[in-house]
Amino acid sequence: MVRTEISLFLKNAPGELGKLTGILAEAGVNIDALTIQDASEYVQALFKARGKSLKRVAPAASYGSMKKDSVDHALIRLLVENTDKAIDLLSKGEYVFDIMPVIALEIDNRPGTLAEMAKKFGEEGVNINYVYGSALSKDSNALFVFCPEDIELAAKIFKDSAEP
Repeated sequence: MVRTEISLFLKNAPGELGKLTGILAEAGVNIDALTIQDASEYVQALFKARGKSLKRVAPAASYGSMKKDSVDHALIRLLVENTDKAIDLLSKGEYVFDIMPVIALEIDNRPGTLAEMAKKFGEEGVNINYVYGSALSKDSNALFVFCPEDIELAAKIFKDSAEP
């Protein structure tokens, strides 16, 4: 249920995703879930959040530089079978990455199941920062990854859910 997600910036250029996934594949590290977004969207959200809170973690000039550079990069979030091995490979490959705990739930692949999970978060007052997931229509289960603001409370809510 509680898993470690790896977030990394990847150069937004042909072949870079193939290179990253090839490194993991050659080492026998299976990817359980992956999402990719243009890093500029991430940086734009960061600007908006910092503007509302009036707190900055870096000088304004740094944010401008990040905004310009982010167009050339994508934000990759992934769950893998062997996180320690993946982290070692990424470190050796000089990738810029971070790790964080997330809730990964294997749920029934039927209408309303995701709504039930989201409702549980809401009833407990846990905000969801982002979620991603997928299933094949012929499979009976789906894997969804939730990044809640309060990981400990979220883990308690779903402690009886099976891990993927």
